[in-house]
Amino acid sequence: MDLTLLFCDVDDFVNQYKKESMNRLENRFKKYHRNPKLSESEIMTICILFHQSSYRNFKAFYLEYVIRQLSSFFPNLVSYNRFVELKPSVMAMLAAYLTSKFDKPTGISFIDSTPIQVCKPKRMSRNKTFKGIAKKGKSTIGWFFGFKLHLIINEQGGLLSVKVTTANTDDRTPVPEMIKNIVGKLFGDKGYLSKKLSASLLEQGVYLITGIKKNMKNKLIDLKDKILLRKRSIIETVNDQLKNISQIEHSRHRSVHNFIVNLLSGLIAYALQPKKPRITGINDKLLAQC
Repeated sequence: MDLTLLFCDVDDFVNQYKKESMNRLENRFKKYHRNPKLSESEIMTICILFHQSSYRNFKAFYLEYVIRQLSSFFPNLVSYNRFVELKPSVMAMLAAYLTSKFDKPTGISFIDSTPIQVCKPKRMSRNKTFKGIAKKGKSTIGWFFGFKLHLIINEQGGLLSVKVTTANTDDRTPVPEMIKNIVGKLFGDKGYLSKKLSASLLEQGVYLITGIKKNMKNKLIDLKDKILLRKRSIIETVNDQLKNISQIEHSRHRSVHNFIVNLLSGLIAYALQPKKPRITGINDKLLAQC
């Protein structure tokens, strides 16, 4: 997205967000604080812009690109250290902005989780930033220390629901909370196999479809559901883009709040992509029947 369009969209949201929160209790008793030179809209825009760029390091992005080339767009730029201090102040707004960018459910959804590693497992005892917060878990790639990002997307690659848990959380645990606005069929891998979960979701109007394990009896499945289940790799492609393009994962965090800001900004950058991974080569009539 063009920088000007991005800022205008963010600024419109921030103004609306502030307007709706004017009568909240926390704003009535808000303590005095020095207003930063940069507005919340500018801070959010720079955070999102980083994840849309090719830079792998935020410090290099801010010092080499923002300060040198974007000073005309942001005339009140602060030092890098000051900007890092300001990032947590927009965390709630980023979360609300991300929610506003969720796609509408289409009746076909895919669910998966991906590890968000904050450091190597052998160094977790020396990690002070996430001490007592991050946990050790195991995924298909092996042991890791950090968190899990749980995603639900539609067949067009649009985000429908997002949740972050510790690394040792069972993939099935956050599902009931994540499907509140989801309808239709939900496709997942074998990690979501559960009669209890399936029955619970069915009561809420969501039909959970997963593969079966080798030691289980084969079960009949509708042909169109079988085809869509094979297309579940779309969400793995989304996870790959989130990590390698939107850069939601790195091991240089020095603050839990900035870890959350980095994650939210990366998810927003993906949501704003003009082209997302999507299922192609399937008859539209087949999708309409699901």
